[in-house]
Amino acid sequence: MRKVCCSLFIIYCSLFAPGDIIITAEETAATEPPALKAAEVIQFSATNAQARNVTLGSTDPESGFRFALELASKGAAIKKAVFSKFDDCNYENPQPLVILSPAKMPDGSEVLSMANKEFVFVQQQLQLPLDKLNWTTGNIEYGADGSQKICFEAIIKDQTDRPVAKLTKTYKVTVGSYLLDCDLVVENLSAEEQKIRFNMTGPVGIGREDPRSDDRKIVGGFITSDGLVVTSRKSITNSFLSRTLGLKDATDKYLEAQSNEDREKAEESLRINYKQGGTDFLWAAATNKYFAAILVPVPDANKNYCDWIKDKTGRFYNPDRDRRGDTGDETVGIDLKIASYKLTAAGQPDSAKTYNFQFYLGPKDKTLFDKNPMYSKLGFVQTIDFMSCCCPAAIIQPLAFGILAIMKWMYSFIPNYGVVIIILVFLMRLALHPITKKSQVSMNKMQKLAPLAEGIRKKYANDKTEQNKQLMALYKEHGASPVMGMLPMFVQMPIWIALWSAVYTSIDLRGAAFLPFWITNLAAPDALVRFPMVTVPLLGWKIESLNLLPILMGVAFYLQQKLTPQSAAASTNPQMAQQQKMMMIMMPLLFPLMLYKAPSGVNLYIMASTFAGVVEQYVIRKHIREREKAESQGLVAATSKTGGKVKKKKPKPFFRT
Repeated sequence: MRKVCCSLFIIYCSLFAPGDIIITAEETAATEPPALKAAEVIQFSATNAQARNVTLGSTDPESGFRFALELASKGAAIKKAVFSKFDDCNYENPQPLVILSPAKMPDGSEVLSMANKEFVFVQQQLQLPLDKLNWTTGNIEYGADGSQKICFEAIIKDQTDRPVAKLTKTYKVTVGSYLLDCDLVVENLSAEEQKIRFNMTGPVGIGREDPRSDDRKIVGGFITSDGLVVTSRKSITNSFLSRTLGLKDATDKYLEAQSNEDREKAEESLRINYKQGGTDFLWAAATNKYFAAILVPVPDANKNYCDWIKDKTGRFYNPDRDRRGDTGDETVGIDLKIASYKLTAAGQPDSAKTYNFQFYLGPKDKTLFDKNPMYSKLGFVQTIDFMSCCCPAAIIQPLAFGILAIMKWMYSFIPNYGVVIIILVFLMRLALHPITKKSQVSMNKMQKLAPLAEGIRKKYANDKTEQNKQLMALYKEHGASPVMGMLPMFVQMPIWIALWSAVYTSIDLRGAAFLPFWITNLAAPDALVRFPMVTVPLLGWKIESLNLLPILMGVAFYLQQKLTPQSAAASTNPQMAQQQKMMMIMMPLLFPLMLYKAPSGVNLYIMASTFAGVVEQYVIRKHIREREKAESQGLVAATSKTGGKVKKKKPKPFFRT
């Protein structure tokens, strides 16, 4: 059926001068007979107006507007969206941050946000490419509340120049709000019933934020039958991790399907659907590390979800078509297919249909999302994506949000996020010190018992049951536990991952300075000294600054490795000992290289944590030495009940009375 329909379309587009966009189709025996039967050839046209760009809102922070929208008459679309209170973090000449921009196509054409694309008359099997049409542009209207509004209009006519349908699209921006209203009214002007459907673009061309990796994603919000908001995420552009580890994400699957000319598979890899059934669509978003463009189709009256969105698909734009999709010109977007709707004849009820959209353009800020009832109800907070790593997101997310809340609270007393990070790291180390201490003491005991344990393993090599029994008896006699060496690490891991994630994704750290002469943006590399970009031989890394924090981090890693007790296995196994020695060399080199261009806030956190760990291990090792010395002298450490003093061991009587 698709091939038959495609063969019916003969499209003529007048693109270079005002005129008409005309579509003709030969009448055939279709499943739905054409409504217009007067001629064998049905011809619809849309008047092409003068090209015009207008701007709503402002980039002036004093204006009260959160952004400026540059709107284009072509497709009645958003050409560019620019923030007023966020800049691009250019250290030489910061400019207002462009959040949305045109997506480039391989043929040089552009795709704009919120553009009307194919408008289809179902009965006539006709479609008009309205994104090629310059709509008639109205004048900006100013509301009493300071809001600004503008309308675009497109008239579709038949071959007798009689109006068949009218489309009116309205954009409205409000002072102090990150929310944009977009309404589209489709009105039947003919005396016959018309069945229509159309396609639209959603947010397109969201910018890249992280200089080291690309965290842009397509996120879909859905509501379950229980009223819970759940999300579906697709990492569209290649991330640093996927490129480094060779992991396949949605982009890789899409490019692979494209190279095999499997369009259906390519489409499916980016389709925005929830993995489980029983959910209804709420919104679709294009996000980067710190910002989100969230499109919400407003449900019809008495409905909790939108039922007129037939399909929603992520788009990956790769203008130069490089196979890996990582040359820097890539961007993402969303396409929507609107379901068919039957319009009654002109002048009758239901001869017009209004499609309402609300469009959020702003930061991924939990405080902001929680304060606004609409944002909270729709679950916008779920666009904030924490790196759960090897821990479940259900554990990391509340921990990370809790840490972010603590950081904001501390910032109200100490208005420097760099200092806040350092203090928070030391407080975390202090709170977790008892667990760390038990782990280190246990590891030290295991190291001391390693020769005895190895002797037991050799003695009972052929009897695993007796071997395990003897090993457990040995550990119990000396108060050691193999589990205690590892268990504290698993307890601490979620906390440290949550702290990492909170620092990595916090919008508050973007543009925040630690030291005015050195770390001026905690969301970017520290760049102590800048120089013309150079490419590292063999590795191909591009470096344009001397970053001091990763170097200090390497020093901290080396000191920590030196103070970490050797594992029990390594003390009796020369091969294991050699591996640990190599790790002592590799770790201080590997992590600074991997994180050389990481945000300075993240590196400051790691460096502070590592140096705090060095101090902590020094204290613990000193405690272990004092304890061993006391034990060698027949003394044991007293408990707090005895005033913390050292007392001699009492000899046990050789008989009881």
